Amino acid sequence: MWQRISCLIAGLVFCSPLVWAEQPESAPFAIAIHGGAGTIEKSSMTPEKERAYRGKLEEAINAGYRVLATGGSSLDAVVAAINILEDSPLFNAGKGAVYTYDGTHELDASIMDGRNRQAGAVAGVKHIANPIDLARMVMEDSPFVMLAGQGAEDFAKSRGVPMVDNQTFDTEQRRQQLERAKEKLDKENKQDKDYRAAVESLPEPFRMGTVGAVALDKQGNLAAGTSTGGMTAKRYGRIGDAPVIGAGTFADNESCAVSATGHGEYFIRYNVAADICARVAYQNKSVADAADEVINDILLPVGGTGGVIVLDGKGNLALTFNTKGMYRASRVAGQKPVIGIFAEH
Repeated sequence: MWQRISCLIAGLVFCSPLVWAEQPESAPFAIAIHGGAGTIEKSSMTPEKERAYRGKLEEAINAGYRVLATGGSSLDAVVAAINILEDSPLFNAGKGAVYTYDGTHELDASIMDGRNRQAGAVAGVKHIANPIDLARMVMEDSPFVMLAGQGAEDFAKSRGVPMVDNQTFDTEQRRQQLERAKEKLDKENKQDKDYRAAVESLPEPFRMGTVGAVALDKQGNLAAGTSTGGMTAKRYGRIGDAPVIGAGTFADNESCAVSATGHGEYFIRYNVAADICARVAYQNKSVADAADEVINDILLPVGGTGGVIVLDGKGNLALTFNTKGMYRASRVAGQKPVIGIFAEH
């Protein structure tokens, strides 16, 4: 059954996000995914588009679930789910990633293994079809945690990863978003003197959008992964929270697994993913309470908008956000998937 978490009111009325009630300790495996949070309203979405989003979320959650149901690892489940979201033009990751100010795409991703806190991340890559795959390769086949830009792509080439044209990630919807963002940025930022204020003046949809997954396998191991194209019209090699371990991604079998989506600068400053798991580990908070405290009591009052998916080693799930919606889905052992978009479902 669903239970509600209260949300703060800040200018706009935010509906209370929905989270899963805690599952019994015997729940053997579970998975949750997100496709980004933000101003997502039913009134502005056609029935056809809503069906498309729900269909792709269901495809992704079921792909990860099948891995877990057949005894696969949480890492494999996370990657399987995220690959589908990266390959869909509906989401801001891989194909369908937002454009930089210069009209290209720069992709970020990270993954973390809850068994041992091993982690891998890539930032600012331009020619990798599925950045989450490369992030896992960094984790498992290099002595490093994060690789960026050309160096990350050189590492990929050394491991036989094919390069793709940057235009592979182009979509008309994202191009139109870039044009609107640049028009507003150039109007607010005459003579390039106050770029920070101009960026902060952009509406929420231009600053958000990420995909991610958290999973618990039959062996009791947690994993988390996150992938994104970042912020529309970003410049100067900007990197958000998605590839930053502890900010956008975290997993530890002793506490929880988290994947975040939202205005990345706030998630970095407040170390969101790790903070949630620390509250679970050191304060014995439930994942629902820990997520609610960080997203609604810590981030929202300072202007941080977005959400998280959180899972612990007992199969307890929280899908918590302080925006009008978050593309999300979850599925626990023996149950059908539950899919939501708007705050009310």
